[in-house]
Amino acid sequence: MSRFKPDPALAESLREFYTQILHFLRKRTDNASDAADMTQDVFTQWLGYQDRAKVQQPRAFLFQMARNLLRDHWRRQQVRQSVHADQVEREDEPLSDERDDPMLAAHRLQRLEQLKTVLAELSPRRREALILHRFEGLSQAQIAQRMGISVSMVEKHIAFALLHCKQHLQRDSGKEQPQ
Repeated sequence: MSRFKPDPALAESLREFYTQILHFLRKRTDNASDAADMTQDVFTQWLGYQDRAKVQQPRAFLFQMARNLLRDHWRRQQVRQSVHADQVEREDEPLSDERDDPMLAAHRLQRLEQLKTVLAELSPRRREALILHRFEGLSQAQIAQRMGISVSMVEKHIAFALLHCKQHLQRDSGKEQPQ
């Protein structure tokens, strides 16, 4: 059985490319861990690329992959900022006076109990990320540091937790409505 023997020159050039791409992404992102995650993604995609042997300029190819990931990152940031702006607008809207409408107060309490139940169904890490973000107001970078995970993983935990909550609360709302 033959063992794979890496080409030392290729390994050295890939290390150099890694450093260059990491530097390139750090200059263009506001977060060093995002840059590190994207750099890792570049090389993960490179290793999964079937036609690597046909690439005549690996450095240019890797940098194009990095630019594509950076573009996706910026798009996600714009979406997050838009969602955050919408949330801030909604928070500024005055709440109705529940003393004048006891049914509204009862409905809100019922929804809070449903939310409590749905949150209990989440995995501990997803629940922690969601609570730190939504209820304690921590940024994703702060949550990543506190939990000892990447910002990308925090994003995934929060996204899955929100999706879970939305699906279950919509499902429960559908059961309450008369048909």
